[in-house]
Amino acid sequence: MSEFAKYDDRLDRLVNLDLGNRGIEPLYDASRALAGQALCGAAADLLLAMPESGTAIVTTGSVSRAWLSPALGENDGPSGAAALIRALWLARKATCVLVIEETLIPPMAATLQASGVAIVDLETTRKASTDGSMACATLLPYPVTDAEGAVAAAKMLNQLKPDIMVSTERVGRNENGIYYNMRGRDYGLGRARIDMLFDAAMARGIPTLAVGDGGNEIGMGLVADIVKIAVPFAAPGDCACGGGIGATSGADILMTAAVSNWGCTAICAAMAMRTGDARLIHTPAMEARLLKVMTANGLINSADGIIDPHVDGIKDTTHIALAEMAEAITRKAPS
Repeated sequence: MSEFAKYDDRLDRLVNLDLGNRGIEPLYDASRALAGQALCGAAADLLLAMPESGTAIVTTGSVSRAWLSPALGENDGPSGAAALIRALWLARKATCVLVIEETLIPPMAATLQASGVAIVDLETTRKASTDGSMACATLLPYPVTDAEGAVAAAKMLNQLKPDIMVSTERVGRNENGIYYNMRGRDYGLGRARIDMLFDAAMARGIPTLAVGDGGNEIGMGLVADIVKIAVPFAAPGDCACGGGIGATSGADILMTAAVSNWGCTAICAAMAMRTGDARLIHTPAMEARLLKVMTANGLINSADGIIDPHVDGIKDTTHIALAEMAEAITRKAPS
């Protein structure tokens, strides 16, 4: 057993406390049983196993109200992805490429920059990773139609040759090819088909980490049977297509959390414990800063349908407090 096991357990329990009453706890139990250890520890081990200066494809982002505007994205996901990219660069000098809708590149770039990561072209990101001179990342758009998304998958994997794939709060299609939100509404309009990229990566045996909180995200295919009985609108016949909201895309490790951003916070803490580098921790101060930046750049509290610093209908002060508790857990871990 890892010397960090009991601390990983505490982090897992913290971030899977179902404050939103979404049914996450049964999904956690199922995913944990498959992993054979605490999920944040399994995720940290997977990330830290990537080669020095290796390439990580990361995705997040949800076009939340595309029937109004494809530029309206939610604030669960971007700050968590930024925290993971920052930690990957600090720990492994990783070349991180974040794939997202073209319409969401501006707020995602602002969120990454607020976390300390510069946004540059791919050649510069690779150079910065090789010489260790600067935390950088590259943002790339992905197609929003099924036909283009399927073609783009092989092309992008061939070009980037990723060592690992990381998804957080990224919706995947259900068994009938439809993208549903938590209320069972089809919201595939304007949505990049990035789950196709992850499916293609898994078929090639590329290690894959997914973070999710609702059953409809990339990775939830790993626990699909439990999603159908534990999550609202997930049972067969719950949605207009005859299926449910559950995503079919799997992952090697599925990090569940009551809020996907929280799952990323736990993973960063687990990485910090293993490396002995406290800089990897997603601190309360950083969480507060990113919540403000996401609000200023128009990312929405999707549960309430408003632009504010609350996430998934949970107050900003709760998210900051959770980051403080996660940091407190790591303080007791062996250094």
